[in-house]
Amino acid sequence: MIDNRGVQLESVTVRRGERRVLSDLSLRLEENRVVLIGRNGSGKTTLAQLIKGLLLPDRGMVRVWGLDPAARTAEAAAAVGFLFQNSDHQILCPTVLEEIAFGPIEAGRSREEAQRASLEIMRAHGIDDWRDRAVATLSEGQRRLVCLLAVLVLEPRLLVLDEPYNGLDIPTRGRLAGFIASLPQQIVLISHDPETIEQAERAIWLEEGRVAADGRPGSVLPGYLHAMRHEARGMEGAA
Repeated sequence: MIDNRGVQLESVTVRRGERRVLSDLSLRLEENRVVLIGRNGSGKTTLAQLIKGLLLPDRGMVRVWGLDPAARTAEAAAAVGFLFQNSDHQILCPTVLEEIAFGPIEAGRSREEAQRASLEIMRAHGIDDWRDRAVATLSEGQRRLVCLLAVLVLEPRLLVLDEPYNGLDIPTRGRLAGFIASLPQQIVLISHDPETIEQAERAIWLEEGRVAADGRPGSVLPGYLHAMRHEARGMEGAA
């Protein structure tokens, strides 16, 4: 039965050649803040891309708020906002206003409507004076904020954030974390940061495309950190 709340995956498998990136994965994500953890190659980003509809499963079903994200309908596309780990993979336009207005224009709104909505969200977050600034001149933290506003202007129900704090200095990370914490949307966030994990309602630890642990961060994080420390000691011993 399809659940119209949150994210639902049933028996999802994704392959890369002979390798299974995700293997018969079934999950229901209804919590407001869910964090995905795991080493590189564990399947976190693949799962995130399935939720957005950027990938199709080889087998199984994915639904987000009852919609098939891979159907590429206007409703399905608008339901999920996706923030890439690397801002360069997301930014398409030369100026801040053009970047934030790009999504609404693509969704069928007039240029005037799109710019008006973009300026409103920029004003709400104190950056309306950035409208004509070249995106290339912004710091990485500022670029990350612009990318997030470009997603939020479309009013998605769910946000998928891939390592949003990666590479940011401590003050910038703190400001962005506070902003993300204030958002009303359901958020699925990929992170390796223990502090971010601890603040979530639910943590899902992926290993080789399967769920290694799933529950409250306090029950999942100790085992995950122990495994990562054990792996690090093994690598040091082999060096």
